[in-house]
Amino acid sequence: MQDQRLALETSLYQQYYGELLRFLTAKLGCREQAADVAQDTFVRLRSQKDLTTVVQPRAFLYKTALNLTVDLFRRQRVRSEGTTQLDAIEEMPSTIPRQDCEVEAKERVRLLYAAIEELPPKCRQVFLLHKFKELPHAEIARRLGISKNMVEKHVMKAMGHCRRRVEEA
Repeated sequence: MQDQRLALETSLYQQYYGELLRFLTAKLGCREQAADVAQDTFVRLRSQKDLTTVVQPRAFLYKTALNLTVDLFRRQRVRSEGTTQLDAIEEMPSTIPRQDCEVEAKERVRLLYAAIEELPPKCRQVFLLHKFKELPHAEIARRLGISKNMVEKHVMKAMGHCRRRVEEA
């Protein structure tokens, strides 16, 4: 029984492999892929429990080969879409700051800090209350016992000084 099965499989292979390979090469456009699909087709044939139930072996082989080809196209499409998604992700701007940008930002903060330290004490105090505590000019004037107009002058002087120091660097 086993010998008869092997003889039938060998006969089908010898009879249809070349024809199937040419058909698949034309379909796929690649001889290597065609050979892989043809081989998988005969593996499927071998996995059949009873070959005597296969009434039309040629039709069975072609149908199996076409199904395997469709599966191959689907895998390639999924792989291609995955690659396209990865390419799109790679093209997205990173939320992680570049190292040179981070160093530059730290340097600007250091320069700004030094510029603020250079301000006269009252001017520095007004500037810090305005920029970092976000207090309105009227509140700063009330707290420090100076006019609102003087607060505006201190803020303008501090901003101009800081801008110049950062631009100089």
